[in-house]
Amino acid sequence: MFSDEADWGVSSQLQENLMRQIHPHTLWLGHVGDVRDWRAVFDAGIQAIIDLAGNEAPVVPPRDLTYQRFPLLDGAGNPDWLLKLACHTVADLLCAGVPTLVYCSAGMSRSPTVAAAAIAMTTNRSLDDALSLVRQAGDLDVSPALWAAIGSCVTVHETD
Repeated sequence: MFSDEADWGVSSQLQENLMRQIHPHTLWLGHVGDVRDWRAVFDAGIQAIIDLAGNEAPVVPPRDLTYQRFPLLDGAGNPDWLLKLACHTVADLLCAGVPTLVYCSAGMSRSPTVAAAAIAMTTNRSLDDALSLVRQAGDLDVSPALWAAIGSCVTVHETD
């Protein structure tokens, strides 16, 4: 499926673990290679793509898909407004029940972080509980600086 690992910037482990759904939500995590296989995206029923890979070139999706790009850094240095906008956009798509793929370069840090924040915002879970749910979908390597930034700028209303 991938022509050359170095060209894609993803490890062989990631090549084997393509888009992964965060159950029970209509939310998938992915990496940049996933958006080069539009058939798999359509086969999963995905209707919206959220691109968080600030270090990658934007993709040109088929016209049938909604595409939003939030070029995030994998660590500190992201403007609060951009983090909030990315998280709120994914949360709005979750609330609307729109099948959504959130991806970044490797699918290990930015995409699970934003997905966890959106899940926390829409389910009244804590950020840590939401990240635990996301972790059930596969391995993560979340940047501590990015996680701290999300925690400081995204409001979550937890229920007891």
